[in-house]
Amino acid sequence: MGRRSSDCGLCWLCCSLLKLIISIAITVGAVISFIWLVFRPNEIKVHVDDATLSRFTLTANSTLLYNLTLAMTVRNPNRRIAIYYDYLEAQAFYSGERFGLTTVPPFYQGHKTSSQLSPEFHGKQQALTSVNATFTREKGEGSFYVDVNLYTKIRLKVWIFKIHGLKPEIRCNVKLPAPAPARKNTTTIKFETTKCDVDLF
Repeated sequence: MGRRSSDCGLCWLCCSLLKLIISIAITVGAVISFIWLVFRPNEIKVHVDDATLSRFTLTANSTLLYNLTLAMTVRNPNRRIAIYYDYLEAQAFYSGERFGLTTVPPFYQGHKTSSQLSPEFHGKQQALTSVNATFTREKGEGSFYVDVNLYTKIRLKVWIFKIHGLKPEIRCNVKLPAPAPARKNTTTIKFETTKCDVDLF
């Protein structure tokens, strides 16, 4: 009899704890949804303001030698929402092939403020045989098209609440003037400010 009572008491305790956890999860979800609907956060704005490609050479054995520096602006257009950028990873792609990877220091961004980022890619990437034709053509045109993607982990701060688990992806397709030694034509090509696409979820 005593054992049955003990088992029943344990079952009751487990059920109560489960109900409490579910209630808390529902309440937190409702609060976050309410905040989201009330403030309707605007999408962050990202631009590549300038970029320097001081080296971009494809060797005879299809090794890409590169030196790329970017100046980027990230804008938080929201009046009541601040953003914690906890992790930022920048990757550079040429003709669909990744050739560079770097990280950007985490930072905090207040309401309606802008932050400057300067990701840099230096080094070499071997066995990029698939880009030979594209490289030859774009070298002749005097500019190279490079995709720079930023993969992030952020938190939104609204009043005393913080919303976790957001991982926006930022995609920038930039047209880079070829380094002077690699340029076949003498036409001067200037870098143009590029707007990036942002996928918030």
